[in-house]
Amino acid sequence: MTADSVASRFQLRTMSPRDPSQPHRTASTLELFFDLVFVVAVSIASAELHHALGHADFVHGITSYAMVFFAIWWAWMNFTWFATSFDTDDWLYRVTTFVQMGGVLVLAAGVPRAFEDGDFTVPVLGYVVMRVAMVAQWLRASRSAGPLRSATRRYAFGIAAVQVLWILFLLIPSGPLQLVAFVVFALIEIGVPVFAEHRRQTPWHPHHITERYGLFTLIVLGESLLASANAIIDALDEVDSLGPLIAIAVLTLVVTASLWWIYFWPPHHRAITTFRRSLRYGYSHYFVFAAAAAFSAGIEVEIDVLTGASHLSTVAASFTVTIPIAIFLIGIWWIAIRENADRVVNTVVPLGALLVLLDPVLPIPVTLTAVILAGIVVVLVLRPPVVREDIINT
Repeated sequence: MTADSVASRFQLRTMSPRDPSQPHRTASTLELFFDLVFVVAVSIASAELHHALGHADFVHGITSYAMVFFAIWWAWMNFTWFATSFDTDDWLYRVTTFVQMGGVLVLAAGVPRAFEDGDFTVPVLGYVVMRVAMVAQWLRASRSAGPLRSATRRYAFGIAAVQVLWILFLLIPSGPLQLVAFVVFALIEIGVPVFAEHRRQTPWHPHHITERYGLFTLIVLGESLLASANAIIDALDEVDSLGPLIAIAVLTLVVTASLWWIYFWPPHHRAITTFRRSLRYGYSHYFVFAAAAAFSAGIEVEIDVLTGASHLSTVAASFTVTIPIAIFLIGIWWIAIRENADRVVNTVVPLGALLVLLDPVLPIPVTLTAVILAGIVVVLVLRPPVVREDIINT
């Protein structure tokens, strides 16, 4: 009995590589459903970062956040790139995706303990569940991948091998050695796609994949709006005057809207025209996503200072907002803007990222940042993207 006949018998579709030039390819409802569990994970990670920063636990808080967010980002990204190449949307593909979603929820449940006690047992177990499900997807794809069979099997082998390392990671006591091990294992993890695709690349749909990144950007930016609203609701009974809270709420909306505008200004699909460029695009988004989610934590820290719930100085609190914004701006400029912009835009965006770091010297939180970002948006409106084929095709 052939593989096709077995698949037909069990109402499965052949997991053949998708057409990278398929017209009107958009995110599926399953992909959108998949993203919902990451809303939960990002929200919890951001909340824990807020608590750490609010108590001036900067080094431990930022380190824990970077580690947890790596697991969130990498699991999401691997599924996204696999789906753009091999999505069949049959019942087995859906069930396997649901297993991955379950792993994300387990990871999210362990985030508080990872921050408070340095105990990564639950996050690692949730992460391994996600990755083992991903191994099953790659092995299934290998059966009908044709010339890409070796690439799909290298993916399966590489991912499985790294999960053994993450299990061993749990045996390392919390401290500097654990951090070193994490960095080494993370570098091995992100090296799997290079190992798997160095000879022949799996197909990706440029518009589909960049749409998926855009949707995740909306998730992390939405965290800022939610954090601002929740923090203000909780603080209504803690202040004598609502003026400062209303001001920071308005400024948060202006900043978040500006970040959205800046992110979606360039045509992102031009940034992944080659394998090397797709790696840069995908890997650099770690900093863009992590910074956007950290911005929401910074807004909550600012509100804590306004209401007296935190003993941080106003300068330190402002930096919890401006540093993530600066990283976001530099990241998206490097990934997609600079190759589609003229000299003016390529000066204004990086300069704006540096200028927002001056915001902490002002008595009103986020004011200068909001003005600078609004100014960047005005420049982008006046100077639309340009096509630079000499860079895009290299």
